[in-house]
Amino acid sequence: MIFADFNLSQRIERTEALITAAFADARAKISPEYGAKWIEVAGAFAIFDGIESPCTQTFGLGMFGEVTAADLDKIETFFKERNSPILHEVSPLADASVLALLNERGYTPIEYTNVMFQTLNASDRNLALNPKISTRIIGEDKVLLWAETSANGWITEMPDHVDFMKEFGRISASCVGCYSFLAEIDEKPIATGALFIFDGVAEAAGASTIPEGRKQGAQTALLDARLKFAKEKGCDIVIMGASPGSQSQKNAEKNGFRIAYTRTKWGLKVKSEK
Repeated sequence: MIFADFNLSQRIERTEALITAAFADARAKISPEYGAKWIEVAGAFAIFDGIESPCTQTFGLGMFGEVTAADLDKIETFFKERNSPILHEVSPLADASVLALLNERGYTPIEYTNVMFQTLNASDRNLALNPKISTRIIGEDKVLLWAETSANGWITEMPDHVDFMKEFGRISASCVGCYSFLAEIDEKPIATGALFIFDGVAEAAGASTIPEGRKQGAQTALLDARLKFAKEKGCDIVIMGASPGSQSQKNAEKNGFRIAYTRTKWGLKVKSEK
């Protein structure tokens, strides 16, 4: 049995860091104008992927030992040099030095994420699958199709950000360690899902279903395919993130995931002008 303890958090946080660093590397190769770059400080990864990117932040802060004021100075300088917001996503199991430093410097909590996981021996269950839905891993020649399908899944929730999501999907599907899954009915793409694999940990991400393809079991089929694939690749756990109490969290719990811990995103307080 795998427990929700420090060792698990350390594995998860390092995997998240490696995934996001791979994304930044892919961005730097495909769209160098963004200036994507990352550095490692005290075991944490500070990643810049553009000022508005959700990937621009640190991962693993305090998970590999004490964080000193000099360490945080180096991280803050990295972001300030790029005129970037300074954000840290921190596990509750991080070294106590992190909380002390963040409070001293005026950071405040701005977001929570439930980090969820399941062991792959628990994935030997029969999910109720729609026989009309087929899934497959796409090749390099289908990256744009995958990105388009993924972006179209956000068209009702984020109509003004479809182009951004398409570009984001194109970068994701081009990352080292990423396997991009497509769900289809009658050879028509209706949903996407991604699986990132590093050091025996797999992360399920990239879930998106086009409006006309919803409520047919596409994401269940994609989850089933990814769990089986991760097990074949020798992974022992699969992880994912969800907003606390969200439908995504409920769906994950229905499919065997449980909450490991709630991670907090910290940002610098904005000082009001007098």
